Amino acid sequence: RPAPARAASTGLVTGRVVSAATGEPLGGATVALAGDATTATIAGDDGRFALAGVPSGVVAVEVRRLGYAPRVVPDVPVSPGKPAELRVALEPAAARLTAVSVRPSYFPGPTAAGGVVSTQRFSAEEVRRAPGIQEDVIRAVSVLPGVGVTTAGRNDLVVRGGAPFENLFVVDDVEVPNLNHFGSQGSTGGPVSIIPIDFVAEASLSAGGFGVRDGDRVASVTRVRLREGTPARVATELNLSATGAGAIVEGPLGGRGSFLAGVRRSYLDLLFRAAGFGFVPAYTDVTVKGVVRPGARDELSLLVIGARGTVTFNDESAENRFENSRVVAPSQDQYVAGLGWRRTLGRGVVTTTLGRTWTRYRTAQRDSASPPQTIFRADTEEGETSLRVDATVRASERLEVEGGAIVEGATGVRYDVRLPGALRRDAAGAPRPLAVDTTFDAWRAGAYAQGALDVHPRLRATLGVRLDRWAFLGGATRVSPRGALAWRLDDASSLTLAGGRYVQAPPLIWLAGDAANPARLRPFRADQAVLGWQRLVRPDVRVQLEGYAKRYADYPARVFRPRAVLQPAGFDDATNDIPFGLEPLAPAATGRAVGVEGLVQKKLSEVPVYGLVSASLNRTRFTGLDGVTSRGAFDAPVIVNGLLGWRPNARWELSGRVRGASGLPVTPFVLAGPEAGRLDFTRWNAGGRLPTFFTLDVRADRRWTLGRTQLIAYLDVQNATGRQNVSGLRWDPRRGAPEADAGLGVLPSIGVNWEF
Repeated sequence: RPAPARAASTGLVTGRVVSAATGEPLGGATVALAGDATTATIAGDDGRFALAGVPSGVVAVEVRRLGYAPRVVPDVPVSPGKPAELRVALEPAAARLTAVSVRPSYFPGPTAAGGVVSTQRFSAEEVRRAPGIQEDVIRAVSVLPGVGVTTAGRNDLVVRGGAPFENLFVVDDVEVPNLNHFGSQGSTGGPVSIIPIDFVAEASLSAGGFGVRDGDRVASVTRVRLREGTPARVATELNLSATGAGAIVEGPLGGRGSFLAGVRRSYLDLLFRAAGFGFVPAYTDVTVKGVVRPGARDELSLLVIGARGTVTFNDESAENRFENSRVVAPSQDQYVAGLGWRRTLGRGVVTTTLGRTWTRYRTAQRDSASPPQTIFRADTEEGETSLRVDATVRASERLEVEGGAIVEGATGVRYDVRLPGALRRDAAGAPRPLAVDTTFDAWRAGAYAQGALDVHPRLRATLGVRLDRWAFLGGATRVSPRGALAWRLDDASSLTLAGGRYVQAPPLIWLAGDAANPARLRPFRADQAVLGWQRLVRPDVRVQLEGYAKRYADYPARVFRPRAVLQPAGFDDATNDIPFGLEPLAPAATGRAVGVEGLVQKKLSEVPVYGLVSASLNRTRFTGLDGVTSRGAFDAPVIVNGLLGWRPNARWELSGRVRGASGLPVTPFVLAGPEAGRLDFTRWNAGGRLPTFFTLDVRADRRWTLGRTQLIAYLDVQNATGRQNVSGLRWDPRRGAPEADAGLGVLPSIGVNWEF
């Protein structure tokens, strides 16, 4: 490669090399551009390295160290104005289960992935470039096996038939109840994440079989690790997308750390008003992260995310008032804060995290009168403070031990709710109005211990136990044993088996739905087993096949709806169903889910093509209080996802994404009589299925380098075929009949990132 061409437009790649098992820095590691040994540098005793003169664009970095499996990190974006910062975790060679070849793998090993089965990870660049995700990190993982489809306009994760409230979200070791603007209270989904996508370093999804470190969720764990600011020099980024604009600044902090700060403001309100829409949302968020390493063994970090989302209405026309009357309007203020201390030991690491989350929801629905009158209102506050300690020690070359504890208090939880009897009826159709104005505290605690032993060079066994206690559920205490076996069949393939018990408490707002709920409800559980096989066809291509089975018990059943269980996602209209679990509930439902999933994934390498294809066959059934077994609310027998991208050179990138799924089951409406227009819960999920969901998203990226700056522009066309996917049925009182709630057609958007 001619030297002048490299010097004309180059950037800097810095970072740290650490052990995936213990987190300790790995000095002496060799770091180079993949396939170019002339660029090699050696990491210092603190694991830090710097590669200068790296060509602008997207490169791959190869890391090697004696005693560890070599690793290639693909998709490293390099800009002349903003240094790239990496954290590379290497697997100890003795713990490697997927390969023994000295060829570097493009896929992390089981320790770095956070589990041995059902865990997939996306790098920052893989998240950024994904078509059709609307700058949302949660949507980026929705193409993974076992993740179902709810509504195109939301990012609810439905994992292996479980409801969205069964998912755990963790940001830099802080558990976050809902990571979205306009999030659904009591659940985890929403229209758009509060985390700007340019802050993301890595995102992973564990769809089942995860270890005892994570508790109080039964379906999945999504971890989002935010990147550190560059310690090399101050850098700035301005970005403009179809929905908003933002700015990010980062740089060194006192010579021993770095900072990263950004602000984002949507202009959806301007677009919606200009288009004459009656429903007008707007949001703003601010994110700050700082990291300081006062010594070789200590790392201190601070994270603060603040967000505000508001909804206003344009009620000038009768049509707007009618459409607005069919929408629950959520305005929301929230923040997430975390203070972390990470200390590396000789053969391990201890992490202490103090976290705080707080959200105020102001939710209302009005009628179509002039002026509109409020028919449902909920003004609530939920705040949680948590302290957790996690430790990992490599006791010997064959044994790794983990342990930790968490204490979490939701103090000053407040619910002020008014729900008229016309919107809250019992099984006989009698009105049961709800008026609640209450404040209470809710505490929980958990502890875990786990050991992973290489019982044979080809076999690793993991065994752990978790203990959880919920003071707000009468001191309910549960023990959750979990275990896994991983057997390396040959140099490129492995077989894994994992299973155990997973336990979760009901969301706090469900306690306010009836005076008897706090004493009646208790934690529900899901016993799971996962069997998986994977093979590295080549270092950048992996094939995976998994089968799973889940059995639910003590699941919340709906007393007013004896055939139904409570599996909410987003509540769009309080006139169709009782919102937010504000009703009597009983821990008496049972359920089961089974499925088979396949995955083929190729990472970007010297072959400039990347992609992912996944397919799932699933079946989910639940049994309510009346003893009748029905389809689960998110039962989708077939789910297919595909993503394909091509990067022909350093300037251009073309990609596309396809998603398809069987239509979700439908609860039909009562069509005649005094109950016409209400959902017929005697036929819960027995009214057929919605039409098959299908969407095609395409994207083109283009990079320009201008001196010490880089400009990245993209065109993203969502739903390029124009198919109007139906997300549900709703009642039209003017026609006296149900109608399809269909999404938008083709939705093109453009974006620009300017780095300097």
